[in-house]
Amino acid sequence: MSYKQFVASIYLKDKKAVKSFVDNTVVSQDPVELACFYSESGVDAILIFDMSFNETMHDEALVITKRICEKVQVPVYGSGHINKPEDVKKILYAGCEKAVLNFGKECSQNILEEVSKRFGREHIAATIASEDSLVINKELLETYVSELVLIDEHALKNCLGASALPAIVFLPEISLDKMLSVMERTGVSGIAGKIVNSNCKEITALKKICQERGIKVHTLEVVMEFSEFKLGADGLIPVVVQDYRTGEVLMVAYMNEEAYLTTLRTGKMTYYSRSRKELWVKGLTSGHFQYVKGLSVDCDNDTLLAKVYQVGAACHTGNYSCFYRDLVPMDAEEGNPLTVFEKVYDVIKDRKINPKEGSYTNYLFEKGTDKILKKLGEEATEIVIAAKNDDTDEITYEISDFLYHMMVLMAEKGISWEEITRELSNR
Repeated sequence: MSYKQFVASIYLKDKKAVKSFVDNTVVSQDPVELACFYSESGVDAILIFDMSFNETMHDEALVITKRICEKVQVPVYGSGHINKPEDVKKILYAGCEKAVLNFGKECSQNILEEVSKRFGREHIAATIASEDSLVINKELLETYVSELVLIDEHALKNCLGASALPAIVFLPEISLDKMLSVMERTGVSGIAGKIVNSNCKEITALKKICQERGIKVHTLEVVMEFSEFKLGADGLIPVVVQDYRTGEVLMVAYMNEEAYLTTLRTGKMTYYSRSRKELWVKGLTSGHFQYVKGLSVDCDNDTLLAKVYQVGAACHTGNYSCFYRDLVPMDAEEGNPLTVFEKVYDVIKDRKINPKEGSYTNYLFEKGTDKILKKLGEEATEIVIAAKNDDTDEITYEISDFLYHMMVLMAEKGISWEEITRELSNR
């Protein structure tokens, strides 16, 4: 199903967010914080325009873009300072869903075929401004681009309908009726610009109006109504909350119908506090929000399972999970690969903070990066030798040694498993 999107835009200049290409008034000293605000407001995507004019500034903007991709829970599109295929690679490897090329630049047209075939057409979009309208190469665009970004109303007038490609349309502050009429147009995949940035706090309400108008927008959809659940005598249903990545159980809470509907409308886990007798948006005071990744119901319709992206800690004690105290220690080896890696890595990080006499890990930290790199090289060679000997047990042993030393290097350089897995996922 194709949904119409509300896309927030961020203009990066000198590591700050400014109003627009033409108005360089600073709107935020912290673009990452601004992006998080947009994401939490309910926008469907964020489009970043890098306004750098040299490579140093561009590299700084890429660092900010990567941090934004790590923090927000919506797709990020990256645009600006794209002159060669390597620039597209950097934007996508920073975590962006799409690289958006300026189709008005000849160099963009020259690299379009290469980057589309190399990285996938679905990861390539193109901006069209009014002055570009007369030079549109329709065949080139429709072959190698998945989406257009129409920068102004002139481009909307001249380009929409001229191509079969869906288009995100930049709009100024306009009336609600005019905005809805644009959203209803065939070919419009979303709206962006001042109309979105200035009304971010109203996105949830705007989406509701769109739905009432028959415009399909992205909201959480479920196959069961709250009335179909079996509730307790207090009218509540328990919710088991789980980390969607690792499967770790984080907490248990309760929902009434209002909390359930609010969760679906906002995408943030919302509960009913039995002690305070009121609705409770998880993270509203602490900032430790839970973003819905999935909802399931058990076979008896009396318990919900919520799979979430957890910001910070789930427990009020500061522990990641509320279930941090073992009554009966688990008498089995942990089987979740990510959990195993995290636990080993946590021990290594603890050795760095709290040195232990006789610890080989502390020996490596004391000797420094050169020693760690030397050991990594040695272990990599051992893997090659084991593979040449065709000994699977030996290969397993040597790879384990290599991964351990790699985690020591990660701890030395402050790199987490989350960053590694995110990078692999992006690729």
